[in-house]
Amino acid sequence: MLSGKYDDPDEIGEINHYEALSTHLAATVGMGNISGVAIAIVTGGPGAIFWMWISALVGVATKFFTCSLAIMYRGKDSAGAIQGGPMYVITEGLGKKWKPLAILFCVTGMIGVLPIFQANQLTQAFRDVILIPNGVQVGFASDLITGIIITVIVSIVILGGLHRIATVAGKLVPIMVILYFITVLIIVVLNIEVVPSSFALIFEDAFTGKAVAGGVVGSVILIGAKRAAFSNEAGIGTAPMAHGAAKTNEPIREGLVAMLGPVIDTIIVCTLTALAILITGVWQTSEGDGVTVTLTAFDLAIPVFGKYVLIACILIFATTSLFSLSYYGSKCWSFVFGASTTRYYEYFYVISIIVGAVSSLTAIISLIDGMYALMAIPTMTSAILLSPKVLKESKAYFGRLKNK
Repeated sequence: MLSGKYDDPDEIGEINHYEALSTHLAATVGMGNISGVAIAIVTGGPGAIFWMWISALVGVATKFFTCSLAIMYRGKDSAGAIQGGPMYVITEGLGKKWKPLAILFCVTGMIGVLPIFQANQLTQAFRDVILIPNGVQVGFASDLITGIIITVIVSIVILGGLHRIATVAGKLVPIMVILYFITVLIIVVLNIEVVPSSFALIFEDAFTGKAVAGGVVGSVILIGAKRAAFSNEAGIGTAPMAHGAAKTNEPIREGLVAMLGPVIDTIIVCTLTALAILITGVWQTSEGDGVTVTLTAFDLAIPVFGKYVLIACILIFATTSLFSLSYYGSKCWSFVFGASTTRYYEYFYVISIIVGAVSSLTAIISLIDGMYALMAIPTMTSAILLSPKVLKESKAYFGRLKNK
């Protein structure tokens, strides 16, 4: 499907299957995979990674249903353009009386997808790798300047619309995943003797919580689930907005493509980050948080070059996330305030980059986690209520495929 075998330019939608997946991966494969994993291990212990895996496997099923529904129940915005996403699934699938639930999703979505976490961690990485080692005085002024530079770069792309975002994402996503994979693979090979013990630690701590959580397994599960949700966004509702724009009249086909998201994002990329952190042991010794922990791990594992390779990955990871997240927020804004006013949200979005660059990480994580939790309520309510429709369509689709 991703190769284009089933693409039909005459079908409804804006982008092909590959571009839809790339657009969503550009948003999810980002700082959540680099600094989010570090936060999970530092606050919840190695066992949090196991529960991230479990959440991702559940997320595979969740994305199949929510993204299939995004095609089944597409609606039209105020400009008459075909759109997809939980808000349209709710109003088209459940009926207009459910519109308050759709508005709840959109309002929380506008805030939840703001790039404040990505901007904050990109600024912190730049500070740790470039500014501090070169004796530059860091503080509010340096963070503000960094935030302004990021804002200018992101503005050039997102103000060009979905096609420019999808084109940029389609080119950068494969590069960033491969570069990151190769780098961590080098770290794993150089420390191959401790890899088995690192995996053993993940499984052991998942059911004991001894490493950080003081034996409270529930805390480990909660931290793992939250960081997985932030990482792959399964059940949150952003993926259906990207996949709902795909050129296809087969809902199940897009649902199948969407299932790849949590596997690539959490099972593969997050595990790579976790291995780098656990192998080097920095989660026990580093006094930093977020991206600083991961940077320390790469610098320790591959002296001199490691941190610079990671900063290159971070630049791609963070900027592609910044591009794609704006699309989600714009769609939420459009549903509530009208398609003709989306520019106002884009301006608000790019300004928030500066706010994220100079804000505290703790406050940002609390805000995003809260908004994601609220976004999940409408998304999963509609998915559960309409799941019989997806099952019925699945049987019909695979029946047609078998007959062909």
